[in-house]
Amino acid sequence: MNVTQELLYRFFAALGRLALNPFYYIGILFVVIQYRRHIILERKFFASRLHSLGQETWRTVVWGIAAGLIASLLLAGTGIRLETGTIVLLWGLSLGLLFLRVRFLCLAYSAGILGLLHLVLPHLPGWGENAGYDWFYRAVDGVDLPSLFVLVAVLHLLEAGLILFQGDRLATPLFIESKRGKIVGSYQLQGFWPVPLVLLTPVASGGVGLPWEPLLSGNWQAVQWDFLVFPAIIGFTGMTLSRLPKAKLRQTARLLTLYGAVLLIGAVVSAFWTPFGWAAAILSILLHEAVMAYGDRLENLRSPFYVNGSKGLTILAVLPGSPAAAAGLGVGEVVHKVNGVRVQTKEELHEALRLNSAFCKLEVLNLEGESKFVSRPLYEDEHHQLGIVIAPDDDAPYYVAERAFSFPSYVRRKWMGVLRNERQGM
Repeated sequence: MNVTQELLYRFFAALGRLALNPFYYIGILFVVIQYRRHIILERKFFASRLHSLGQETWRTVVWGIAAGLIASLLLAGTGIRLETGTIVLLWGLSLGLLFLRVRFLCLAYSAGILGLLHLVLPHLPGWGENAGYDWFYRAVDGVDLPSLFVLVAVLHLLEAGLILFQGDRLATPLFIESKRGKIVGSYQLQGFWPVPLVLLTPVASGGVGLPWEPLLSGNWQAVQWDFLVFPAIIGFTGMTLSRLPKAKLRQTARLLTLYGAVLLIGAVVSAFWTPFGWAAAILSILLHEAVMAYGDRLENLRSPFYVNGSKGLTILAVLPGSPAAAAGLGVGEVVHKVNGVRVQTKEELHEALRLNSAFCKLEVLNLEGESKFVSRPLYEDEHHQLGIVIAPDDDAPYYVAERAFSFPSYVRRKWMGVLRNERQGM
């Protein structure tokens, strides 16, 4: 068996181990829970759903597999070194952070913490003396910092690409309370992908030689390599009150690309200059927090976008397959007139629609402020608002508390998040 055949054999054997790995299915379950929560929120707020649980889960899994394949190919040329103990510690830290905040389910944080543990713990008195924790000592001592942060950087670069490709599918419209106490429309932006990685890593024995020399292999003088499976989860959370979802997602993708590029440079530097490992570990956490804070700051500098004004009613969302979707109405456009009557409240919208029960004429202001005209017949089984979700007013019965959630709160609230009912004082 030549080298190529041996590598293919070991690769498919690794895929078999991946199929039996419980962490991969934990990641898929987490994605299902997230989408289920979003769909329940949509039904609660809008008496309809904008996403399908089955379709969104399937799409997420497929894109995650594609990202895993790309990452595995890129990292094969890098030659990163990960051990089983490193993967177990990464998952343990990730799950622990998940119970603090959902947005902490990101390798940037767990890898940064693990890197700091690797740098600090071995210098503490008594390290390695308790025989009952030998596995933990070996796992911490066996962490290779350049490999760890190359992995995090590559996954964040791929995450930026997934955000651009997935686009509006990551956005869920909501009503929230602004800082001034006004109920406004917003979009919760959240995407998580279970990414199955099959990583080519050096082994002490029982591996195979490579017909190429990976970038980082010079540090180990490795002559044998094998495949290690690592089911990772990548993802992000955010919210926008002031921008269209696509614009906010493009901004997020640019920031994540910058983060991945800087961390990748830091990882390569630490491979050739060991003391820089400290900087890479700290950058992994603090730079990610800086990216999040910068995005929030840009958001806070802008005024709420999804509010109704003197020009009419702002469209927060368009239901898939609805008359509004067929007519080409879009998020952020303003319904100015209905059947020739100017509308500024939902009540006026409904009254104007009743002026002609068989036909509807709309004058809509597009994002550039220019008028466009839409007309179509009405049918009995169609949505009473043509399939548009209007920005809320102060009488909106439900809105979401703008606060961070931990995973246990999802379970306690039956996937509903923290909802407050203004009328009932919830």
